Amino acid sequence: MGFEFDALSLFGLAAVCASLFCYIMERRSPWWTLGFAFANFAASSYAFLQGAWPFGLIEIFWGLAALWRWWDTRTA
Repeated sequence: MGFEFDALSLFGLAAVCASLFCYIMERRSPWWTLGFAFANFAASSYAFLQGAWPFGLIEIFWGLAALWRWWDTRTA
């Protein structure tokens, strides 16, 4: 009963950790919001590659919402 870490699992772990870290740092700079968007797109890619398409769709929407929020802060 052990964990198997293949390249796809490590990619997913890195994407979700980056997403969490960028979310925590968002108030410091709009660039963290952009990082959050790209981390969500990476998590979406992981989900689709792994076969969890509902999670992949939700992560796309989170990424788009973060891009919109980043754009709003850049143009305000």
